[in-house]
Amino acid sequence: MKSGFYITIGLLISIFSFAQKGGKYKLWYDKPAKQWVEALPVGNGNIAAMVYGDPYQEKLQLNEGTFWSGGPSRNDNSDAPKVLDSIRYYIFNGNFKRAQILADKGLTAKTVHGSAFQNIGDFTLDFNNLKDIRNYYRELDIEKAIATTTFTSDGVNFKREVFASIPDHVIVIKLSSDHKNALNFTAKFNSELKKEVKAIDATTLQMDGVSSTLDGIQGQVKFSALAKLMTKGGKTQISESGISVSNAHEVTILIAMATNFTDYKNLNTDEVAKARKYIEAAANKSFKTLVQNHLNAYQNYFKRVDLNLGTSEAAKNPTDVRIKNFATGYDPELISLYYQFGRYLLISSSQPGGQPANLQGIWNNSNKPAWDSKYTININTEMNYWPAEKTNLPEMYEPLIRMIKDLSETGKETAKTMYNSRGWVAHHNTDIWRITGVVDFANAGMWPMGGAWLSQHLWEKYLYSGDKNYLRAIYPVLKSAVQFYEDFLIEEPAHHWLVVSPSMSPENIPQGHQGSALAAGNTMDNQLMFDLFTKTKKAAQILNTDSDKIQVWNTIISKLPPMKIGSYGQLQEWMEDLDDPKGNHRHVSHLYGLFPSNQISPFTTPELLDASRTVLVHRGDVSTGWSMGWKVNLWAKLLDGNHANKLIKDQLTLVEKDGWGSKGGTYPNLFDAHPPFQIDGNFGCTSGITEMLLQTQNGFIDILPALPGEWKNGSISGLKTYGGFEISITWENNKAKEITIKSGLGGNCRIRIPNEMQLSGNTKLKKAEGKNPNSFFEIPETPKPLISDKAKLNPVEIKTDLIYDFPTEAGKVYTLRRSDKSSERQSETKSIYNKN
Repeated sequence: MKSGFYITIGLLISIFSFAQKGGKYKLWYDKPAKQWVEALPVGNGNIAAMVYGDPYQEKLQLNEGTFWSGGPSRNDNSDAPKVLDSIRYYIFNGNFKRAQILADKGLTAKTVHGSAFQNIGDFTLDFNNLKDIRNYYRELDIEKAIATTTFTSDGVNFKREVFASIPDHVIVIKLSSDHKNALNFTAKFNSELKKEVKAIDATTLQMDGVSSTLDGIQGQVKFSALAKLMTKGGKTQISESGISVSNAHEVTILIAMATNFTDYKNLNTDEVAKARKYIEAAANKSFKTLVQNHLNAYQNYFKRVDLNLGTSEAAKNPTDVRIKNFATGYDPELISLYYQFGRYLLISSSQPGGQPANLQGIWNNSNKPAWDSKYTININTEMNYWPAEKTNLPEMYEPLIRMIKDLSETGKETAKTMYNSRGWVAHHNTDIWRITGVVDFANAGMWPMGGAWLSQHLWEKYLYSGDKNYLRAIYPVLKSAVQFYEDFLIEEPAHHWLVVSPSMSPENIPQGHQGSALAAGNTMDNQLMFDLFTKTKKAAQILNTDSDKIQVWNTIISKLPPMKIGSYGQLQEWMEDLDDPKGNHRHVSHLYGLFPSNQISPFTTPELLDASRTVLVHRGDVSTGWSMGWKVNLWAKLLDGNHANKLIKDQLTLVEKDGWGSKGGTYPNLFDAHPPFQIDGNFGCTSGITEMLLQTQNGFIDILPALPGEWKNGSISGLKTYGGFEISITWENNKAKEITIKSGLGGNCRIRIPNEMQLSGNTKLKKAEGKNPNSFFEIPETPKPLISDKAKLNPVEIKTDLIYDFPTEAGKVYTLRRSDKSSERQSETKSIYNKN
């Protein structure tokens, strides 16, 4: 590649003058992508591409959301009932290594450890008459979801536009120039997999292939990819390697992809007919119509939320330079860009009717990706969807809800086969075939809590929408999840608490466990059990059903282990005080109770809050990318915006090369670096920034609860809360200036504000007292923690008096404006409890 010819000169003059460098919603670069983590992602939730922007050889690396290795499969270990009692015996008697050996043999899947999300291949355009490249520029405009490349060659200005259309089911490429007859290239398909490539005619290429065999499961997913070239001027002809275009003025290329996947049980779709149907329908539309259809569908989602933290001179630099300089400079607009990029990725990788966003969303250039790019459901899949409701993208939840329903079916057989239990269970990993057995090995996979955590998303979605028909539809899944644990929970011998055993605290090994992660009564398991039983009980009460189960569930809840605070003031990760104060493990699983759950709160459980802070301090900030994303949320829930902002800076540290490493950060194209790439860090950080500006879990709507000092002025609009409220906030000098609240469901609005404000109109603010009458904001009554005699706790200081109630009507908008008598939230802090 002739990289020495790339010269950045400034704005292009001519028909391309509108492609200005940068802007609030643009990732932009002054050179083509040389590696995958520099390419720019486009997607419509079903098909996707990574766009490289090389003038001489344009490359689109292609994915289709249902293209996975193998085929319909299960991975239950039928030997499990023979060893379960023995494993529990060894755990309760401290022989953890023996328990692990038995679990590896008798519980872990014998052969099938999940399929891999795979790479369809590449579509390339080889240009044979370009030279002396100047004025090079490429961008991804996430407001329009269009990737654009512009450059000049031999006095001719060239432009390439690429987008993935949600309504028209195709990837659209438009090539244009400001001189006639200037486009000369050859279009080709290629794939590392077994495939057949042919030209159907002088304008249409077809590539058909099949997925790989993995874990002995024969590759059965067939794909068909079609590319149709429509030219203005010039001519097309079939060449030995593809289709050649000569002397064209403008070319529009449509790419459609489909597989034979019907659902997790069936592969009976005609993939060729499906791809052709999409191509033929789109080919009848003009480029202008395709663009407008695309913008209408995409912007309906994207434009619901706007974040403005201001800008600076740094915004004039290419995106990779901005990331490199972020920690040492001032670039608030990079934070808002990164925030919205997370929303862009969720819209582009998770659409109704498609598959949920996997470990890499929908973008993957390997047939053997890291961790198979599966669904890791001990944190990563859940983190992918943390931003969905709160950033006003509820439709993006649909694929996840559907997957949970699928798992509630496949998981019934696992529960019965492996544990002789009713209900459904899933462990720490699944794939497109909805496997629910134990994958990898016991120290990673023997975690029968995947169903319990995923079920929280079912309930969470209800809290935002208040839709009882939806609740009625998902209630059987919740009830079935509870049924499994009714049978699986076992009384431990020391305190006679009901615990999950065998299990582990993902993916950590406690001190003194002989190298085994297996344990009973882990803190995260107990927190998940508390949430699952209390929320399922609440759902039953709302739906006025299963009244006979309420007392059964209450009894189980009362027998769950309480949270414990250990000898160095930490929230214990395990039932025993086994935490290593020097440990910096990436998983902070026992802080699930702080976030995404609300069992730990600054306002109701200060001891547990301080113990959670101690865990985070000891674990440290720097970690893998997704872990830093989780910690942004956790520090926001600790109401420490400055520390959350520090984590964002750690996250926005440039990782220049693709591949493996121990320190996370951000790649040049803003993808999260585990490393390698995992998309959950992007979604986690978008959620965390939201939590810094708006929280909804502690019994009220909390405005600017963790605003960093650096974010002095700004605004955010369109955020959603429990109870169907939509919130927009403007702030100046770190104080709220104006808040607008649209009530979707009506009911009491309880709001905590950082400074005194006045509500416009006749409705009056009333100081909040007692329990919030709005049931969507009900907070859990967490059992008192057991605190070690050696623990030294710190006082938690927080202002609690600026909390108000006012009644709302569905559909009405309420505005609060800053009062002249405004006082900052921090000015009247008080200690909630004294140092012991």
